[in-house]
Amino acid sequence: MQKSMKYSYNTFRLYRSEKQFSYVIRARLIMKDPVDCRVLEAAVNKTMTRYPYFAVSVRLEQDGAYVLEHNPAAVAVLEKGTWRPKLGSKEVNRHLLFAECTGREIDIYISHALCGGKGFQPFVMSCIWQYVADRYSVLPEAPAIRKPGTALLPDETAEPTLEMLNSTGEPIFRRQSKKPAILGWDYLNGLYNPFRRKPNFRLYTFSQKEILKFAKGNDASVVSFFLVVAAKALDRVLPEKERVIGGETAHNPSASLGIPDTHCDLLSHVLIDYEREMLRSWSLEKLGTMTRGQILLQTDPSVSFAELGRGFETLEALEGITGLEAKKEYVKKHNPNSGKDAGHGTFILNYTGRADWGEVADYMESYALIVEGHMLFEVSSMGDKIFLTQMQLIDEEKYAAALQQVLTELGISFTVEGPFPRQLTKHELPEA
Repeated sequence: MQKSMKYSYNTFRLYRSEKQFSYVIRARLIMKDPVDCRVLEAAVNKTMTRYPYFAVSVRLEQDGAYVLEHNPAAVAVLEKGTWRPKLGSKEVNRHLLFAECTGREIDIYISHALCGGKGFQPFVMSCIWQYVADRYSVLPEAPAIRKPGTALLPDETAEPTLEMLNSTGEPIFRRQSKKPAILGWDYLNGLYNPFRRKPNFRLYTFSQKEILKFAKGNDASVVSFFLVVAAKALDRVLPEKERVIGGETAHNPSASLGIPDTHCDLLSHVLIDYEREMLRSWSLEKLGTMTRGQILLQTDPSVSFAELGRGFETLEALEGITGLEAKKEYVKKHNPNSGKDAGHGTFILNYTGRADWGEVADYMESYALIVEGHMLFEVSSMGDKIFLTQMQLIDEEKYAAALQQVLTELGISFTVEGPFPRQLTKHELPEA
């Protein structure tokens, strides 16, 4: 069945240029045993029957709109090499996702247009549950994982409407930016300088019990703890003329919309300004309290819905524009998440939330999410561990060194691996 997605967040990113940035998510999993790629291929394709909204390809309508339509072809699972195909290409049967494997490593790539980390993680967990079941002839106990063959949740494919987003009235809070530092020189080198550009990531592993205990003891949550730590690390390396360090994190308001299990990437942004004096003189508990307070204010439905509403206004305008190039140009000029009117932090730190992998975690070493970005952190969990990926566009050691110094001084135990190459891909889409 074909379904037009012109008003959907599931096609909005497809109109954006990938000349510098890739709109792809990579899940990197390290298993305890070598991976059987043929077993993985069968497991991924069996899992896809549970997630029909990911089994799609892109078609171009006469008016230049991208439309997602059902794709019955098999999902490609490839031996990992130095070259990786584009999403939507014939090499991956026109799908917007595929998998690779080598040694103990499994990588699953998906278009960021289809989902974000919250929508992607259930699919990844289902794939690995099915792989473990088939590889070892067991049925791992994992009640929270959505098994192939089970029904979709009632709101799994739901999307918000403008009526939902307009239900709260005026926002209760309007942030006044203190103009935080932006790593502009890093971005210029990372995007345009072939001698400096080297997209990479580092993987940090923590004890979940230790992080939760430390955060609770300092009036913080997992995300606010890591926001403060990252801000304190940047305080050590940025020039003194930069008086404010900005933390940014994403908030998914789907539960407030009444569709908590939607796969759609519905994100508003929380921006927290840390003055340098604050980072140096305030206690960790006071910083944690301030950070949590800002998160609570900026994730209020009246605030987050208003931000999402701006995105829907762009989509509505896109509906009335004819021609693919004209649509791309409009999105370039009116994307609410970019440009001078959009808020930006010095760094971004996102947390997909606590995930219950059940007994599947016993077969795994690590789980990490990798996306495009600079001074971007993604936090995830599995079993008794918390993982943090630190992503950069340039190979600059000082940021990682500062982060590790702060963690060590706080008495937080961790291991760190990398830097590793980012290894993302891009999209191949139909053209007019």
